[in-house]
Amino acid sequence: MLYFILAIIIVMIILVMANIKVVPQANAYVIERFGAYAATWNVGLHVKIPIMDRVANKVLLKEQVIDFKPQPVITKDNVTMQIDTVVFFQITDPKLFTYGVSNPFAAIENLTATTLRNIIGELELDETLTSRDIINSRMRAVLDEATDPWGIKINRVEVKNIIPPEDIQAAMEKQMRAERERREKILQAEGEKTSAILKAEGLKESQILEAEARKQAMILAAEAEKEAAIRKAEGEAEAILKVQEATSAGLKMLNEAQPTTEVLTLKSFEALAQVAEGQATKLIIPSEIQNVSGLIASLTETSKTIKE
Repeated sequence: MLYFILAIIIVMIILVMANIKVVPQANAYVIERFGAYAATWNVGLHVKIPIMDRVANKVLLKEQVIDFKPQPVITKDNVTMQIDTVVFFQITDPKLFTYGVSNPFAAIENLTATTLRNIIGELELDETLTSRDIINSRMRAVLDEATDPWGIKINRVEVKNIIPPEDIQAAMEKQMRAERERREKILQAEGEKTSAILKAEGLKESQILEAEARKQAMILAAEAEKEAAIRKAEGEAEAILKVQEATSAGLKMLNEAQPTTEVLTLKSFEALAQVAEGQATKLIIPSEIQNVSGLIASLTETSKTIKE
C-alpha cells in the first residue's frame, strides 16, 4: 500500500512538473482547451491543466525577416525581369496569427509576388529601375493592409535586386559607357575653354600692367625732366642774381673808393687785356682811350646819383 501511495505521489509530481510552462521573453503561447482557443500566455510562469489544455502554437514576437527568391515580373513595356524582395514583419496578435491563415509565411510570399507583379506591370523599364522607393512604399501599404487580419504588422518591404535580361543589361552598359564618354568630353572641353579664358585674361592683365608700367615710367621721366629744368632755371637765375649782386657790390666799392681818372684808365686797360685773352681774331681799340675812362667815370657818377 505504501508503495502505491508513493507511486501516485511521484506521478502527480511528474504531471505537475510537466505542465508547468515558462514563457520566455519576446514569446507568446496560444493555449487550447479541449481543441478550442482558451488563452494567450505572455512572458512568465504558467500551469496548464493536464489532458484538458495544450500549447497550440508558440509565437515569436520579435521582428522577423523573410528573404524571398527572385520573382519573374513583366513591365509595362513588356520586359521580363527578375526581382527579389525582403519583407520585415512582426507578429502583433498571436491568436490571429495562429488561426487567421494556415501558412502565414507562404501566404506573405505569395501576396508579395502578386503585389509586386501588379505594381511593376504599371511601370516601364526605366521607371522600374529608378523608382525603388515608390515600389517599396506601395508594397508595404498593400501587404500591411492584407496581413492585418492575420495579426501581422509589415514594417518594411525592400526591393533587393532588379535583374533585367542579359541583352537589356548589355544595352544599358553601352548606354552608360557612351554617357560617361560624353560627360568626359564635355568636362574636357569645359576645362580647355576655362584654360583659354584664363590664359586670355592673364595676357590681357599682363598687357594692362605693362601699359601701366610704361605710363608710370613716362610720368616719372617727365616729372624728372620738369624737376631738372626747374632746378636748372633756378640755378641760372641764382647765378644771374649772384653776378648782379657782385656787379652791384663792385660798383658800390668802386664808388666808395672814389677812383681818379688815372685809376679808371688803368682799369680800362685791364679790361682790354681780358678782352684780348678771348678767342676773337679781330679786336678794335678806340683811338682815344681817354674816352673810355671818361665813359666809366660818367657811369660811376650816374650810379652814385641813382643811389643818392
